Amino acid sequence: MKKVHVYVTLKEGVLDPQGSAVARSLHALGYDEVQEVSVGKWIVVEVEEGPNLEARVTEMCEKLLCNPVIEDYSFSVEEAVSS
Repeated sequence: MKKVHVYVTLKEGVLDPQGSAVARSLHALGYDEVQEVSVGKWIVVEVEEGPNLEARVTEMCEKLLCNPVIEDYSFSVEEAVSS
């Protein structure tokens, strides 16, 4: 079993209203040193290991987990720890 960590962020130049709202809130709380905030997604998927794992994860990202028009993604694969 593998654990895949998918990181989704907005592409350069795409407005991030959620990030702007978080930055304003941090300023209101007195964190004036904050310059910019970007909000993204972190998705964890546990999958069975297979011969085309990276290609399959790429398909998952491009078909469902991210919007390739406005978002970029990256992922890492690690051994899942069984409990």
